[in-house]
Amino acid sequence: MHDLRLALRGLRASPVLSIAAVLSLALGMGANTAIFSVVDALLLRSLPVPSPERLVTVSSGMALNFGFKAGAGMNYDMWTRMQERATMFDGGFAWAPGRVNLSPGGEIQPADALFVSGGFFGTLGVPVLLGRTFTGMDDVKGGGPDGLVAVVSYQVWQRRFDGAADVIGKTLPIDGVPCTIVGVMPPEFFGVEVGQPFDVVLPLAIEPNVRGARASLHHPAALMLTVMFRLKAGQSVESATAALRAMQPDVLGLTGDRAPRSLPAFLKDPYVLVPAAAGTSDRSGLRRQYARPLLTIGVVVVLVLLVACVNIANLLMIRASDRGHEMSVRLALGASRWRLARQLLIESFLLAATGALVGFVFAAWASPVVVSSLSTPETRVSLNLSPDWRVLAVTGSFAILTALLFGTGPAIRASRSAPVEALKQGGRGSSGRGRSGGLVVVQVALSLVLLAAAGLFLSTFRRLASLPLGFKAARILVVDVDTAQAHTDPASRPGYYQQLADLVRTLPGVAGAAASTITPFNQATRSPLFADVNRVHEHVVSPGFFATYGLPMRSGRDFDSRDSSGSQRVAIVSESYVAKFLRDRSPLEATLDSGRCQPPRGPCAVVGVVGDAIFGPLRSGARPTIYFPLAQPADAGPPGRTVIALSVRPAAVRPAVLAGTIAEALTRMDGRLSFSYRPLEEDVATALTQERLLAVLSGFFAGLALLLAALGLYGVTAYAAAKRRTEIGIRMALGATPLHVVSLVLTRALVLTAFGIVAGIGLSVWISRFVAMLLFGVQPQDVTTMALAAAGLAAVATLASGVPAIRAALVNPARALRET
Repeated sequence: MHDLRLALRGLRASPVLSIAAVLSLALGMGANTAIFSVVDALLLRSLPVPSPERLVTVSSGMALNFGFKAGAGMNYDMWTRMQERATMFDGGFAWAPGRVNLSPGGEIQPADALFVSGGFFGTLGVPVLLGRTFTGMDDVKGGGPDGLVAVVSYQVWQRRFDGAADVIGKTLPIDGVPCTIVGVMPPEFFGVEVGQPFDVVLPLAIEPNVRGARASLHHPAALMLTVMFRLKAGQSVESATAALRAMQPDVLGLTGDRAPRSLPAFLKDPYVLVPAAAGTSDRSGLRRQYARPLLTIGVVVVLVLLVACVNIANLLMIRASDRGHEMSVRLALGASRWRLARQLLIESFLLAATGALVGFVFAAWASPVVVSSLSTPETRVSLNLSPDWRVLAVTGSFAILTALLFGTGPAIRASRSAPVEALKQGGRGSSGRGRSGGLVVVQVALSLVLLAAAGLFLSTFRRLASLPLGFKAARILVVDVDTAQAHTDPASRPGYYQQLADLVRTLPGVAGAAASTITPFNQATRSPLFADVNRVHEHVVSPGFFATYGLPMRSGRDFDSRDSSGSQRVAIVSESYVAKFLRDRSPLEATLDSGRCQPPRGPCAVVGVVGDAIFGPLRSGARPTIYFPLAQPADAGPPGRTVIALSVRPAAVRPAVLAGTIAEALTRMDGRLSFSYRPLEEDVATALTQERLLAVLSGFFAGLALLLAALGLYGVTAYAAAKRRTEIGIRMALGATPLHVVSLVLTRALVLTAFGIVAGIGLSVWISRFVAMLLFGVQPQDVTTMALAAAGLAAVATLASGVPAIRAALVNPARALRET
């Protein structure tokens, strides 16, 4: 306690140094805590349920090789057979996410739904906040004793029902079908898909009742269900896996009175149970998409903390040098060397603890900002960022390690003081030159690594953002229209879609409009299929689609009234399709006989060639594409499709201005239509979310490291100039010019900077190979990026060390000599 009081007194005696050290540590440790909090919430934190370590998901070796821990999916029949035989588990359930509409009509009120089997709540062991959950009695086709029921999230309860206690028993329209609310979940429960909170939970069996023509989870070909079990107490994953594999033929329907049938290889791959204490993320892909970028940023912020530690070590070494007389006197009076070292170490731990506390406050603000940057207009990401034992342990470890990093050097120096120094005038027998040079080199080298990394990520973002898309996205409004409640005849639905497009095209201020089953960079284009470089993309569009998007017709014609359901089946192909598949013949004389054009549908005649366009991931570029006319029913998309996208290009006004006019026209046409709209630019911006995150965060932390390096150089140069004040006065009295003095002071700082830049370039070349997968259009060892980083760092170093050099050149020789 005596040492602690002395440490507080010593830090108060030098407030500028103490505040600078605390702020540097707060930024460094706060950044590390913030990033680790996000990594912990996304990758490590267990589900908020009892005994989460006993939860497992059903996967397979093949699925795991592709990164799908929750398996490739099951259909409803497979789950039913598995559920009947899975008595060795302490409960289990199947689930699938879905997008539903909570609006009775008009503008869509999108909501994230979970369709779950009756064992969902019982297996997880999650209590309700109000009402009750549902069980197997409610999970029956057509509904249970209370009809079609639903459990809503805490957020929906607050947002839609204002937290009313009488919400139980009220009805909620889901895709136009009234469902009775039987329960409200607690605020901390988000489901089992990490980062993707739900709005409403519905029994799996009633999906056809709720979604009608859009129902897909009960279709034999729909492998969309994820299965999760809870192991019994003491049950091992290995024994449960063996029992599950024994029943796999029955689950697949290959035994008993069923004739063996051909199944895809991935379904016959032996089951593997995967621990799921931390939930899943296969559906949203958040873990696959952001694990590497967040870990990369984690390395960046650790380097920033190292730069901060080196900076503080420099400051404390300078301070220890100034306290040399004090330490010599204390040694002469009988203090042990360990006592002196302990005193300085306690000061360092006090600085680190204060910095950790301030950094924790900074992290509490910064973590939600990082999470919000992961969200998109279509997909909201929500993570539980409340501190757990891992976050607290990491923050405490950072505090201890940083204290040791920057406190050990000054403590060792103090313990080496000689009592004879107390007899010297002021105890300032040495200038301390060269003692901080190594630290400055390390600081500059680490700063260059961060600047080079930021340059690579910024260059990647810039190249992807400026990548030619092949179409004009700047002034297009996308209107998604759900016709499930308005039009129930699947056979005539393509004609109905065309009527919607024709209606919008005739509205005032509209220059062009077209209907399509998919639009560039929408949610469907983010699937792995669109990233497959060997896959031919197929899109269904109405006449006018290419003109609306500004896609040039290279030859042939657009779709028109000639391409009806009873006419010759036709197609339009992209330039890349021609280059890959039709190089040896005239495109307009070709006939396609594969994919949608294979029997029994019949061949398709190519009637046009259109320019290439990027519809899916930007990194995949333009892929060979075939366009089919919307008017030919066989090509109108999979069965059950009820949503059509209308792409609208305004004549002069901004796209958003037309939203009200379009909504009024659609409602006037049929009040049962549901719709939503967004600028296409939002979808393009969403495609750059990962690259934007890396560019912004790496740029911010590189700038912070550059600032710390500049402060470190300034401090070391100013201290060296102050120690040489008498020498400089003598030189100037003997005729030295101010320019000579500036050169004298500046030379050492620039030499140290040069050594640091050389070391930083070598370190950057070695580290850059680990981020190669995150780059696009730029080499990891890009010479231009390295040169710009080195030039920028050299300029900042010159400015930082030039200020004290100029101040030294302005010293009054007579005053400097009198102060000797």
